[in-house]
Amino acid sequence: MPDDKAPRQRFSPPPTSDAQRNPTPSPAPRASHRALDHPHETLDRATRAVLARQTGGISPHAAWAAWADWATHLARAPGRQLELVERAQQNWWKLAGFAAAATNAEASPPFEPGSNDHRFGHADWGRFPFSLYQQGFLAAHDWWDLATQPIRGARPQSAKRAGFMARQMLDAVSPSNMPWLNPEILETVRETRGHAVLDGARHLARDMGDALTGETSEPDSEYRVGETLACTPGQVVFRNDLFELIQYTPQTETVQAEPVLVVPAWIMKYYILDLRPENSLINWLVGQGFTVFAISWVNPTAEHRDLSLDDYRRLGVMAAIDAVSTICEGQRIHACGYCLGGTILSIAAATMARNHDDRLASITLLAAQTDFSEAGEIMLFVDESQLAFLEDMMWDEGTLDSDHMSGAFRALRPEDQIWTRWVRRYLMGQEEPDADILVWNRDTTRMPARMHSEYLRALFMENRLTGGRFAVEERVIALRDISAPMFVVGTEKDHIAPWHSVYKAKLFTDTDMRFVLTSSGHNGGIVSEPGHPHRHYRIGHRAPGAHYMDPDTWLECAVKEDGSWWPEWARFLREQGSGAEIPPPPMGAPGKGLRPIEPAPGSYVFQR
Repeated sequence: MPDDKAPRQRFSPPPTSDAQRNPTPSPAPRASHRALDHPHETLDRATRAVLARQTGGISPHAAWAAWADWATHLARAPGRQLELVERAQQNWWKLAGFAAAATNAEASPPFEPGSNDHRFGHADWGRFPFSLYQQGFLAAHDWWDLATQPIRGARPQSAKRAGFMARQMLDAVSPSNMPWLNPEILETVRETRGHAVLDGARHLARDMGDALTGETSEPDSEYRVGETLACTPGQVVFRNDLFELIQYTPQTETVQAEPVLVVPAWIMKYYILDLRPENSLINWLVGQGFTVFAISWVNPTAEHRDLSLDDYRRLGVMAAIDAVSTICEGQRIHACGYCLGGTILSIAAATMARNHDDRLASITLLAAQTDFSEAGEIMLFVDESQLAFLEDMMWDEGTLDSDHMSGAFRALRPEDQIWTRWVRRYLMGQEEPDADILVWNRDTTRMPARMHSEYLRALFMENRLTGGRFAVEERVIALRDISAPMFVVGTEKDHIAPWHSVYKAKLFTDTDMRFVLTSSGHNGGIVSEPGHPHRHYRIGHRAPGAHYMDPDTWLECAVKEDGSWWPEWARFLREQGSGAEIPPPPMGAPGKGLRPIEPAPGSYVFQR
């Protein structure tokens, strides 16, 4: 196994044969380097790139424009202002009434934290005076939620962005962040006789040192890639400059004739689907008698700045399909895409359908969006000003650094992803918990500049794929051309790919489809192995030609089933295959140039 501390920034492994070498994508003219009408625009872009480093990639103009749009329209809305005055009075009287009865343990608090807000879980938050601190904070939250609701005439996104920024500022001054106002911190300091303060100071000093030096102190963990994580046995059987293809060692005497190809997102490492053997979707699928292949994407550097979105389709998904077809000759393929991997798989499948390529036996999309009109809170970061600012930063660096991407996702759930960690690590002196999914979550990746710009513009901002304006090889594709059966999974608490958005695959396709809605969030809902406690799902079937049913109506009709959705998926794969069971195929195809290169999980997964 490679040393995960060895420098791998410029890793470009030599292919072992001509068949294992896909041509490196030829640099296409980038929009960022097109002929400029203004001779000094390069200076402007460089200036904005420097500023972007200081702001974490957030455009100051986009933030200011949202505040200005919201505030000027509110200033011309006396009715809304009166409503806000009334709400302030109501909240004040609720607080006053609660304060008067706060010494009574049975007093009912007028404000409740959100379902995702776990900052006030300690029992002492229900005791005076801590209960009053909490209620005052929640009352302010309630008022700002009303104040930043859409207002007539203003751009809806401006109000949402103003509300988002207001929540960020409120969360920063929450009483749960203040040592003298948080009963849990006070109890911890008392029980540890002050050692928690010293431990927190050491954590803060170490993390600040890492930030200043650009180094990362990896916490001690029992979870190590290739040993306890991403440890399903297999071989890398194909490699190019974009990805490694892993073929997993069979665990049964016979296998289903049709192989499964897993296309993960390249925003994070692939092994979210191959964590511990006990909760690895890949390991479970192999154990069910399937031949499984998985893509492990390269962690891009500045050398990959010209990789395009279509390169990920052509040199990624299609190259993997070609390799699997070579190894499992004559068999159709069950293709499965997770998150962004599902989006690029949808694009590839629609292109294959247009070109009359029928090698796909089925298509599975896990928490993957094809329509971005309801893409959730991440849309708060997508407008022309923000994209231009982000593009200038990527133009300078060649990639979007992993810290910017992970920071954006953390900002969507600051109460848990930012402030709870801050409190526990620095104010209570606690080490972060050791968990497989947390180790994976820290193993971040970069984004190539050109690809990420095209992805944000063409899909997020312009929604071309379902708008009939997404072209591959200069010809528009349509998801409706797909005839392969589909299995689509959304998760109830997904803030990255909201399930209403995932559900829209039903609206833009007309093939046989199962739609599954499972409990938990974007990652937890997918990593939902049989036997996992407190899991449930709903499943529905849409036949070709059936009338469309909106998601909320579907939810009312769908029956909730306890347990994991994984067996439903395995049943679907068997139904869409030939039903034939055959001896496992060989590892790779040495006679055709696809000789096993090295054991799984390969080399790319270790790139930092």
